[in-house]
Amino acid sequence: MKSVYLKKEDCCGCSACYSVCAMQAITMKPDEEGFFYPKIDQIHCVDCGRCTEICPVTHKDNYKKSGTPHFYVARHKSQEVLWQSTSGGAFTAISDAILRQDGVIYGADYDEGFHVLHQRAKTPEQRDRMRISKYVQSDMGDTYAHINADLQEGLIVLFTGTPCQAAGLRGFMGNSPLMDRLYICDLICHSIPSPLIWEEYKQLLERENCGKLVSVQFRSKRDGWSRANSNKGFLFITDKSPEIREDDRFYQLFFKVGAITRPSCSQCRFTDIHRVSDLTIADYFGIEKYSPEWFDPLGVSLILVNSPKGADLFDQCRQELLVEERPKEESLNEQKRLREPTQIPENRSLFWEDYRRFGFEYVIGKIE
Repeated sequence: MKSVYLKKEDCCGCSACYSVCAMQAITMKPDEEGFFYPKIDQIHCVDCGRCTEICPVTHKDNYKKSGTPHFYVARHKSQEVLWQSTSGGAFTAISDAILRQDGVIYGADYDEGFHVLHQRAKTPEQRDRMRISKYVQSDMGDTYAHINADLQEGLIVLFTGTPCQAAGLRGFMGNSPLMDRLYICDLICHSIPSPLIWEEYKQLLERENCGKLVSVQFRSKRDGWSRANSNKGFLFITDKSPEIREDDRFYQLFFKVGAITRPSCSQCRFTDIHRVSDLTIADYFGIEKYSPEWFDPLGVSLILVNSPKGADLFDQCRQELLVEERPKEESLNEQKRLREPTQIPENRSLFWEDYRRFGFEYVIGKIE
């Protein structure tokens, strides 16, 4: 096998192929834009085809369910949880239901250098690090294998991630009977920005502020939760000053310029209401138009219940939430990623050419 994919638009970087390879012939390597892609060691590859067989991008139906989800607006009853969450606290309620059963949570976290990677949580304190948005593609590492090991130990597991990561996990697990104890929760994903540009951005902030980053936060609620505020409010602190500072240039690159998005996001197979997961969570943007009494400046969640197993888990956490079922048309109107993939700008290649020729400070300076 020479390659798992034919072109970069056909690889979402989920790492399912790496995880399923019995010969350990596949490694995930960053390309010149920092996105992870599988690389095959031809010496160890036995050409079994398992990697391409389970790939969620090319698999028939992409592991998606055929039924129509139930759509809910939700808000956590705890003001503290709302303050510490990106939207309405749905993830906290869902994961608490797992922790009450001595289960484990897998989700995106930061390491000490603020690299984004999937981690395992067994306590509320560990879980709490996962509930804030991280606008970077996470390094999956051996997450799928660890999940399988936990399931074999009899644990209940909740996995949270992007739709393509959720589909990668489904492909890796196949028809295993262990799936009965695995709950999958995906996010309505805008698209995936470059880990390389995130690294460059962190280094720029440290140079400009003459100190090392000790705290970062996307989507602060300092100005209140709303669609308008969702693309700003990046806060950071350095070790040279306790002052909280704000900067929006990474948001500008991601949302305004749009050139740092992974190529596969322009052809995403998961931008519709047919989900891979048991539950889907997102912001309930636009709720103020349809039901103003639900709006809360501390956040409001959208929850899609996609399977009977998801409905069971949702029932277990409803005691912590204010909930109402809503028409699916509201979410289809407001959540563009439930209708179509993100559009990558025509000048994307020019951005990366400028980056390679002139460096990061040049390309980020062009947006100021």
